Amino acid sequence: MAKRITSLVRPLIRPFTEFFQTESSSGLILLGMSVLALVLANTDTGFARYFPAIWDSTLTLSVNEFRLEKTIAHWINDGLMALFFLVVGLEIKREVLEGELSSIRQAALPLLCALGGMLVPALLFWVFNHNTVTADGWGIPMATDIAFALAILFLLGDRAPLPLKIFLTALAIADDLGAVVVIALFYTQEIQLTYLAWAGGIWAGLLLLNYLNVRILSVYLLLGVVLWYCTLKSGIHATIAGVLLAAAIPFRIRYSPQQLLHLIQERLQVINAAIDTSDIQPRDISEELEDINMRISSPAQRLEEALHAPVSFFIIPLFAFCNTSITVEIGLLNQLGGPLSLGIIAGLLLGKPLGISLFAWLATRLGWATLPDGIRWRQLIGVSFLAGIGFTMSIFVTLLAFERQPDYQGVAKLAILLASLASGLIGYVMLSKAAHVPAKSDAD
Repeated sequence: MAKRITSLVRPLIRPFTEFFQTESSSGLILLGMSVLALVLANTDTGFARYFPAIWDSTLTLSVNEFRLEKTIAHWINDGLMALFFLVVGLEIKREVLEGELSSIRQAALPLLCALGGMLVPALLFWVFNHNTVTADGWGIPMATDIAFALAILFLLGDRAPLPLKIFLTALAIADDLGAVVVIALFYTQEIQLTYLAWAGGIWAGLLLLNYLNVRILSVYLLLGVVLWYCTLKSGIHATIAGVLLAAAIPFRIRYSPQQLLHLIQERLQVINAAIDTSDIQPRDISEELEDINMRISSPAQRLEEALHAPVSFFIIPLFAFCNTSITVEIGLLNQLGGPLSLGIIAGLLLGKPLGISLFAWLATRLGWATLPDGIRWRQLIGVSFLAGIGFTMSIFVTLLAFERQPDYQGVAKLAILLASLASGLIGYVMLSKAAHVPAKSDAD
């Protein structure tokens, strides 16, 4: 009976290992799409001649008097990426309420490391770019691409222990939280107060529905679409609507662990009785299990499970394919020695590992946090280099920082790609070597 209960519970609550496999596989697809985009953008034959100009084509959504017209690139960056931020918001909420960020003791190290991994890169960028026209890009090197970073750990296999993967995930999610705050506070242009008020009212209504224990997911999603539109028109970047919606969707499961086991045991008894007394079909058992899942899982849990694969395997690769379509010319390469690219490369390649490692050392020395069991300093430093893989979030901030300056976007994207590649290679080599170093030789 216990074995059957275990087999039923496992698919109902998604384990961390499944999350890791999805993210790491997505990172490998991201890499392939980025390489393909660069090849197509710099080739003039066949289908490739449509790139990158195709992303400036216009798509229009029109219903009677309502009309919303955007380029394909804008639909991806403002529309589909809102779903990405919705998943980010759900992951942050899960970690804060029940995961690695759910208590001060658990959250201290990843939060402090994330803080150091944001402040030091921004400071290094400022050193190169203060009093220049590119100074607004200070937020670019602050971000970590969790999919790419976990993909590197996936390649390491058993040489990367599970606690290290959990730490990197918590660090990246805390980093995402910081990036969301930065985008909302510092990369918002003109504010349209009427639409902002509507967005605030809708979000308040969503929070009220949560408070009243309304758990109909479709209601939240329909209001979420309206929230996205009002946020888009308000001047705040539309993707923030995804995070706001995630905060409002109910997360808690209504049953205690004991109640869950009791419910499952009752259903198992019904299934066993049906098997003994009638000609029950496998489909009937499957429907019974689906009904259990619907009854005990929360709306946030069901939505995160439904969105994780399409966001990881379609939306993020499409975003990368669109935004890494960079035409590499001699003039662009010459600008890699300029302050913008140097600030980004220094921030991601040096600032990330320096900030994370320094803040981790300070936190442990001051007694604010301890290294998780199974993680050594060599491995933490290696992971801090993986955190320098900015990619998705860094490119996203680039689009906001230089919205009307496409030349700077090209230079910044190329610098992000180079810095992310270098960070990934260094992190992989360090972690690979650390796996072969005896624990007693590591100064932890």
